[in-house]
Amino acid sequence: MDRDKPADWHGAKMDFSQTMSYGDYLGLDQVLTAQHPRSPDHNEMLFIVQHQTSELWMKLMLHELHAARRQMQQDDLAPAFKMLARVARIMDQLVHAWDVLATMTPTEYSAIRPYLGQSSGFQSFQYREIEFILGNKNPALLQVHAGRHEAHARLDAALRAPSLYDEAVLLLARQGFAIDGARLNADWARPTAADESVKAAWLAVYQAPEKHWALYELAEKLVDLETAFRFWRFRHVTTVERIIGFKSGTGGTAGASYLKKMLEVVLFPELFALRTAL
Repeated sequence: MDRDKPADWHGAKMDFSQTMSYGDYLGLDQVLTAQHPRSPDHNEMLFIVQHQTSELWMKLMLHELHAARRQMQQDDLAPAFKMLARVARIMDQLVHAWDVLATMTPTEYSAIRPYLGQSSGFQSFQYREIEFILGNKNPALLQVHAGRHEAHARLDAALRAPSLYDEAVLLLARQGFAIDGARLNADWARPTAADESVKAAWLAVYQAPEKHWALYELAEKLVDLETAFRFWRFRHVTTVERIIGFKSGTGGTAGASYLKKMLEVVLFPELFALRTAL
């Protein structure tokens, strides 16, 4: 064998000195060197990787949610269905990711907690943007991101834009359903509020799915999405409770108690309320 030539392995290319490699394409030099534990404790790496990978999945969720909203604005629902289904599956992935973090015991977390300062998942601008695009809006929470101009501007735009569900309601109106004018001209910066005209429209869709099949499928995709989001939130609070009990969070919230209150938030209220009327 010529020692100056790279070895052959079942025809695989072995020399990437002059071309893009797998690591180059994925930017692995940056990704795999972005973990900087601050404590001497072995378990901090788990904590960092857990949250970094969650942020990557959230980046993909936002990519899909923004695209789905654009498709809905154009009345092009088929691509939106695929995107919404993908977001729900990403949330499933994040639910199972909590199983890994749950291997951290209270004693192990206590060893790294002093090194976290006041950093907290509450400060995740991507999670906040996901909540805003899904309709759980709160202008007061922009203050958390005031020190980061780009994130603040992005969240401010998300706050003021129609949510994914607002676009679904506007779509119902374009399809000829009688939606109350106040709902169609709502302040987009406020959280979603239940509306009887929207409930009546969705009820009509569910009572004649063969006539309104695309809207019927959209409604079910939204229900799938909210269900997945609820599981994600629930798994979060149970993991936090398992590791820190009812201590306050590092970011100043009431920890598990605060997270439990978030479980009560309903994103698409009419889609769940109508089921009692069917």
